[in-house]
Amino acid sequence: MSMTQSSPDHAHVAVLAFPFGCHPWPLLNLTCKLARATPHVRFLFFNTSKSNQRLFSTSQVNLPDNLKAYDVADGVPNGHVFTPDNPIEELELFIKAAPGSFGKAMDMAVAEFGRNISCLLTDAFLAFACEMAQNMLVKWVPFWVPTPYSLSAHIYTDIIHKTYANACGNGNGGVVGGLKPIDKTLDVIPGLSTMRICDLYDEILQGDSNSSLFSQTLYRMSKVLPQASAIVMNSLQEINSTIITNDLKSKFQDVFYVGFLTLTLPPPPLPPSHSDTTGCLPWLDKQKPTSVAYISFGTLAAVPPNEFVALAEALEASDVPFLWSLRDNFKQILPNGFVQRTSLQGKIVPWAPQSHVLAHSAVGVYVTHCGYNSVFESIVGEVPMICRPILGDNMMNARMVEAVWGIGVRVEGGVFTKNGMLKSLELVLGHEQGRRMRENIKELKELVVKAAGADGIASKDFKTLVEVISK
Repeated sequence: MSMTQSSPDHAHVAVLAFPFGCHPWPLLNLTCKLARATPHVRFLFFNTSKSNQRLFSTSQVNLPDNLKAYDVADGVPNGHVFTPDNPIEELELFIKAAPGSFGKAMDMAVAEFGRNISCLLTDAFLAFACEMAQNMLVKWVPFWVPTPYSLSAHIYTDIIHKTYANACGNGNGGVVGGLKPIDKTLDVIPGLSTMRICDLYDEILQGDSNSSLFSQTLYRMSKVLPQASAIVMNSLQEINSTIITNDLKSKFQDVFYVGFLTLTLPPPPLPPSHSDTTGCLPWLDKQKPTSVAYISFGTLAAVPPNEFVALAEALEASDVPFLWSLRDNFKQILPNGFVQRTSLQGKIVPWAPQSHVLAHSAVGVYVTHCGYNSVFESIVGEVPMICRPILGDNMMNARMVEAVWGIGVRVEGGVFTKNGMLKSLELVLGHEQGRRMRENIKELKELVVKAAGADGIASKDFKTLVEVISK
């Protein structure tokens, strides 16, 4: 690329999104917040066409005048037929093409405005941005979307591999001190003593092996992140352990905790129920307080068909009122006649206004995959969780929910079964332990809201980030 650093008076920030899962939403929200704070700086938001369409069709974001969105190529060849049962094929095609796709799009934007790029603000998963920033002689500021605990796990990948190999290679039938290797805690990692090997996701355990291009990319990311000008965290420092915060700060030039970029804190009042076109809020208005089970597994996570059946059977047998956010193409997996038999007990919608649903007084439990943003939407709504982690940092989040914060429970055996789900529903909705969960989650919410206020670290860190970005 031919771009060089521009003068301080003409700051031009290129924002590069990772277009999968929940990643683009908080990055766009951060970019809008930065743009409003620095009207003299121009922000260019680069993302795939498919992801941009999803972002701007479902969100109510009003882009500031100094922010413009651009489409970049997704790397999928024309006429390409995806391989069945290969969920990461699209992701890996994107990764292969990403350096060229983003570079070409940025060149076009520079030609359009006649102003060079002065800073790269990117999703941290885009490891190639480190070399790109070095070649452009500009700052690189990666944004970490998942839990800080998973960032620590990435940074210590090599040590984790040694720990895992030693645990499995002990010659004792895979048992270490009475524990299976997967149950071994990560005591050797600062701040991760509460986590176990089984809480880590495959991309960390695979490291730099040849089994996955995505795994190799994340391993490369763990090596280049310390070269960044600063790391921006989609989190609040006050809710994370001092040990992990201090250790992460020792690894990077700067770490800025800027708060949860998908949450509005303090939470606003619910909108009028009649304004909800999905019908969720009017339906919830008719239910008893803390009686409803809300079920949603996000936009990317997928539960195996047999577990969908078990979950549906448990809901029907429990007589618990339920609101299920379930895309239409998954309805065919449900037991025959389930929708008709439970039409008075529950409501199934293809999409729900999740933050509004979780803030409604009728919702008593959230059945979730434990995505990072979803967990904190549940905390702000004061709704305990039944966790069925599926991918990425879900397992680490579920571990925090159950073992550290005491605001939920993981499903028995890690998968949905009819009896296991019935036990979980009874525990949260009808047991003394569920009452304690609600007390714990209320205290945690108060901490989150206070930390997000004007006197919290996030407010100060955001102001410092503005200075770094705009200089």
